[in-house]
Amino acid sequence: MRVARPSDLLVPALGGALFALIAGLVGARAAGLGVGLAVGLGVWAGVLGWALRRPLRRLRVARRALPQASRDWIADHVRLYGTLDDRGRRRFERDVAFALDGLTFEGAGGAKATDELRLMVAAGAALLLHGRPDWELPTERTVLLVPDTFDEAYGDEEPGVYDGMVHHQGPIVLSTRAVQDGWAYEDGHNVVLHELAHVFDFEGWEADGVPSFLDPRSAEAWTTLMRREMRRAERGQGVLRAYAASAPAELFAVATEQFFERPARLRNHHSELFDALVAFYNLTPPDEPELGAGESLMSRRWS
Repeated sequence: MRVARPSDLLVPALGGALFALIAGLVGARAAGLGVGLAVGLGVWAGVLGWALRRPLRRLRVARRALPQASRDWIADHVRLYGTLDDRGRRRFERDVAFALDGLTFEGAGGAKATDELRLMVAAGAALLLHGRPDWELPTERTVLLVPDTFDEAYGDEEPGVYDGMVHHQGPIVLSTRAVQDGWAYEDGHNVVLHELAHVFDFEGWEADGVPSFLDPRSAEAWTTLMRREMRRAERGQGVLRAYAASAPAELFAVATEQFFERPARLRNHHSELFDALVAFYNLTPPDEPELGAGESLMSRRWS
């Protein structure tokens, strides 16, 4: 993510100039050249001031360093961060800060939007975006945190089946237990990465497994690959869990989890899918550490 893109400033500047010209001409006709000039300049300044609000806010956010405790957590839990140079780490931390500032976090059902949970979500956003600095996380989103699994009404009267859920409009709903587990174990299950992958996937009103950022020239080949991998998952071939076979969107989200958490395993069993994700995310994540004797994936923590 960037503080501002040239288009963020150029379009308002040109549009503001046009409105200023029109307003100035009207003012000049009504009350003379001096009034018209003042009105025009006032309109242009107002449009520019409105357009600069977001870049100036981001600039302030970018200048504030993350707390040391947050940087320590990222170093302990995001393997990619440990492979970056100083500049890359600063950019990663800046993206975390942008996500923390832009997203709205709320708790429900007794769950609280703690600083740690907010950091876990923001770190997932920074991870998915790191290879594509021109991409943006839609920060109009609300992240709704609930204690545990939930149903489609987000109720907690009965045990639900969902760890996370996201729609085209509305909140990103996440189970706090699943968020914590996702970063605690390197098992290829991370609900934050899964649901944010869905956010990237929305085009129109539904997720279809073809991310909105994908080059349109690659869409046909991408769709063919997703459906082929869905058939493999349905037959139990490879390392993607069976849920990936339920829809192209779920295949993409499940594959994203594996790509960032267990890339070597994905590359060894799904080389074409791995290469497609390398191209899409524009990075190659560092391989997971090899397991030692007696170690299990469910007990192995990030190092």
